[in-house]
Amino acid sequence: MRNILRPNEIPPADQSHRTCARSGDEPLALARRPAVRGRLFMTSGKFLRPGGTLALIAVVAGLMFALPAKQAAHDIPGDVTVQAFVKPEGQRLRLLVRVPLEALSDMAFPTVGPGYLDFETARRRNELNEAAMVWMGQEVRLFENGERLAVPAISAIKVSLPSNRAFETYEGALEHVRGPVLPVGTQLPWQQAVLDVLFDYQITSDQSEFSIRPSLERMGLRVITVLRFLPPGGAERAFELRGDPGLVRLDPRWHQAAWRFVVMGFEHILDGTDHLLFLACLVIPFRRLRSLAVIVTAFTLAHSFTLIASAYDLAPDALWFPPLVETLIAMSIVYMALENIVGANVQRRWAITFVFGLVHGFGFSFALRETLQFAGNHLLTSLLSFNIGVELGQLLVLLLLVPALSLLFRYVVAERVGTIVLSALVAHTSWHWMTERWAVLSQFPITWAAFSRAMFTGAMGWLLLAMLVTGMMWAGYKAMKPGQSSESANAT
Repeated sequence: MRNILRPNEIPPADQSHRTCARSGDEPLALARRPAVRGRLFMTSGKFLRPGGTLALIAVVAGLMFALPAKQAAHDIPGDVTVQAFVKPEGQRLRLLVRVPLEALSDMAFPTVGPGYLDFETARRRNELNEAAMVWMGQEVRLFENGERLAVPAISAIKVSLPSNRAFETYEGALEHVRGPVLPVGTQLPWQQAVLDVLFDYQITSDQSEFSIRPSLERMGLRVITVLRFLPPGGAERAFELRGDPGLVRLDPRWHQAAWRFVVMGFEHILDGTDHLLFLACLVIPFRRLRSLAVIVTAFTLAHSFTLIASAYDLAPDALWFPPLVETLIAMSIVYMALENIVGANVQRRWAITFVFGLVHGFGFSFALRETLQFAGNHLLTSLLSFNIGVELGQLLVLLLLVPALSLLFRYVVAERVGTIVLSALVAHTSWHWMTERWAVLSQFPITWAAFSRAMFTGAMGWLLLAMLVTGMMWAGYKAMKPGQSSESANAT
């Protein structure tokens, strides 16, 4: 006769054994029975009752809390600022670096309590030295006369409080990193700690040419390296490098600075869509060599004036000035496109181009603000080289654009119709830019007093020079085309 079990009753041991034996699968048979399911737990292939399971959990938890805490790998921080000094002395080059400890995201530093850095364990395991060598000693590449220096030695290393201000000067940073370390019992959350390291490199001479490539962009989503170079007997040079800036020459020669800025100017004009559209508007109705020469020369001279003026701090530094310039650049494209539609005149075109070129020069200067730090002692050389790069880029665009327009107007569409269609497309695009930039500009309160003071302070000398060069350019244009004062916009 079959035994009848109550819902919460456990069967006798012999009956359970016989039932499981008949099923051929002891765990499966027990799990299928309502009275058994929920009463037995499987751990390491054996069954534990609820009381045993709770005891096992308590033992495991006790072991976990008894072991020393270890900080697991953490997320990449958003903003990271690295401070560094580079100073060659004799046959040794010192690199002093301060970096937030949380930026070393692949390292797991020992902690105690709620997340305080375990100084004693970190020193005993040599984890700070390992982190410094992996993240900085091997990643930061220094070059002497073009040859990469060997892996450095760590002369001093310590963890500092985030409130420490020793890295404001080289002498203070050097004294601090060599000084006493924080006491073992210091309660410092590891995310707030900063790591100070002194690296020593062997060099041939402190008079050599030195370059650096930080390669610290993996430390965070946005990494800024504030680097100061102290050449022997020279003035300190400050750099603010974002992400991976590539190879940075700490004390460039004039030809090195010139080449860097030629490349920079060439790339800038090709990347600037608004400048390219303005250039296209200039040449759509005028493709003859003389007309192009006058118009492009006017644009070149104008943006050169304001570019150099900005570099020598003769331009306004108000917050509203960059959005104002960007808005005026968009307006200049709209105007040129509309003038192409209604009919352009070469006399009027070169003068208007000169005025708008002054505005575009300020736009070029914004791209140079963060890169003039690479000019060294060769500011004017770098500015002129940047202009040369811009002109080379413009020349390349003209060499491609003028023949393309000539073929288009000869074989595809009539010149007048093509001029209207192309100019309308440009006007449509630049109109959207203008409205978007105006929306940004309108957020700044601009008074006439502030505008006039910012615009005209120190600008009279540049204005007189611009007028002089303009007169010379106009005289040259009249000498090139005697007896002819204008050219039709439809000339081919």
